[in-house]
This record gives sequence, C-alpha cells and structure tokens, in this order.
Amino acid sequence: MNSANLAARSLKPLRRFLAVSPIVVLLLCMPYLSNPYQTLILAYGLIMAIAALGFNLLLGYTGLLSFGHSAYFGVGAYAVAFMVKYLHVRSMELFVLGGLLATIVLTALFGIICVRYTRIFFSILTMALSQVLWSLAYKFFWVTGGTDGIRVPTPSLLAGMVDAAKLSYGDKVVTYYYYVLFFFFLSVGLMWLIVHSPFGTALQAIRDNETRAAFVGVRVQRARWLAFMVSGIFTGLAGILWVPLNGLTTPDILVWTFSGRIVFFTVLGGFRSFVGPILGAVVFNYLETYAISATVYWQFVLGAVLVGLVLVMPTGLVGLLSRLAYAVRRAT
Repeated sequence: MNSANLAARSLKPLRRFLAVSPIVVLLLCMPYLSNPYQTLILAYGLIMAIAALGFNLLLGYTGLLSFGHSAYFGVGAYAVAFMVKYLHVRSMELFVLGGLLATIVLTALFGIICVRYTRIFFSILTMALSQVLWSLAYKFFWVTGGTDGIRVPTPSLLAGMVDAAKLSYGDKVVTYYYYVLFFFFLSVGLMWLIVHSPFGTALQAIRDNETRAAFVGVRVQRARWLAFMVSGIFTGLAGILWVPLNGLTTPDILVWTFSGRIVFFTVLGGFRSFVGPILGAVVFNYLETYAISATVYWQFVLGAVLVGLVLVMPTGLVGLLSRLAYAVRRAT
C-alpha cells in the first residue's frame, strides 16, 4: 500500500468526526435552544434510537427480522419497576445494572431458542416469546400491577449526587436529558465499533450468504446468538432509560405491536445504514407526538403519512438524503 492510500485511510476517521461534530454540538446545546417540552420529546427519541440501533444489528447486519424486541425493552423497564416496588431502590445507576442483568439473562435464554431458525420462523418465534411475557405481565397483576402498571418515581443520578426528584420540572427534564444523551453517545460508539469489527464483518457475511460464511470458518449459530444478545441488551438499555422518564410501566410495552414500532423506526430511517435507525426513531417520535396533539384520528393520519413515506422512500430517509446530496453535488 502506497503512502497516498495510507494518508487517505488515516483521514477517514477525521472526516467522519468533522461530519458528525455539528450534530453532537446541536444535541449538547438543545436544552438551551428549545423549551423543556421539546427537550423531553428529543429525550424520548434518543431512547428509541438506542432500541433501534440494537434491533438493526439483527435486521440490517445479520439479516434476521425480529418481532419480539418488545420483550427486551419491557424486561429492562419492568426490572427497574420491580427494583422500585420490592427493593425500594432509587439509584439510576443501580437501575441500569439490575436492568441489564435481567436483560442479559432473558436474551441469552431466548437466543438459544430462536437462533436455530431463520426467516419467517425466526420472526414468528420471537413474536410468540414476547407474547408469553406480555401474558405473564397481564395475568400476574398482583406482581406486575396488571394494566394499572407500576409507577417509577424520578430516581437519583450519579450515585446519589443529583436528586432529580427535588429539581423543578425544567431542570429535571434537562438533567435527565443529558443523562440519556450520555448513554446515547456511548451506545452509538459501541455499536459503531461492533459493526466495524471482525465480528460485524462476520455478521454481514452471514446475512449475504450463510453457506459461504460457514465454509470460510464462521460459526454461524454462535455468531447469531451473540448478535441476538447484543441486540437485546441495547434494546433493554432503552427500556431502562425510558421507564423513569415515562413514570409508569404497563404490559403495553410487551405487546408485539410495540416491536412493530421498533421495526418501523429502522425501516423508516433505512436499515442498511448505520445512522438510518437513529434518524428513523427520532423522526417517528416527533411525527407521533404532533399527530396526537393535532387530531383524535392521529392513528389514521400517522399511518397514512408513514405508509406514504415508505412508498416514496423505499431506501428510507438516509437513502433520500443521499440522493439529495448527490443531486446537489452534481448541480454545483
């Protein structure tokens, strides 16, 4: 490899950093550029973006379509709720540790069952397992609260140094937004390393040609199980961060239709790209919020808008933006 190629490769990380730095700055400054309500909506969007990032490791990089990711989101949320109700825990850091432990156990078990199958069989099996959890949460109401759910008060942050419950509404939203933003940046960084590692390359090889991947030495079932685990852990983290912000967890987050929302985030943004699920989750969250506030028929309006977007943009928002950027470059 000559020096010119080496120099070009060394510049790539710098170019990527310069490309994303305006977005990082905007996210950091968002609480000072908008009101607490807008900051709250963005916090919800970033949480859902973490879930979509995890889901896309299966769909976009491994080629497995799951309709059961509501299970891992819900387990993370319910783990926090149980820690509040039965252990009287109030620390967000303990919520994260306990919720991740519960998610790891569940995804390891479900992964062993699911990764033996592919295509429609995998999708149906993941959906069926998530519905089992929904049924348990719904029927065992004396444990889970049933449809009334379990309330989760505002936790303390940073090992008790910040008691968010004592802050005003605006300060509480801003404080928790930055907490979510930290985990969002951490999740994006970790997922970037994963998908650009040899493991990520192996997953893409499995997606493109499972037989050829096995022939060159990739342990297909083991790689799928690990991808399933990582995917579920990211989605579980989103559930952990979501429930203190929402203040309540109910069985609704375990229904397969909630998994469908995560699927739609990813498809809307573009599942064959890294940033597509992030963009899709944030955009969907804003569309849903403003549709609900605009009309009582918000489900019809939102559904029509989203179907139109998918038909117009089969490659997602990222594909549309790429075409627009290409057109601008050609015009100039």
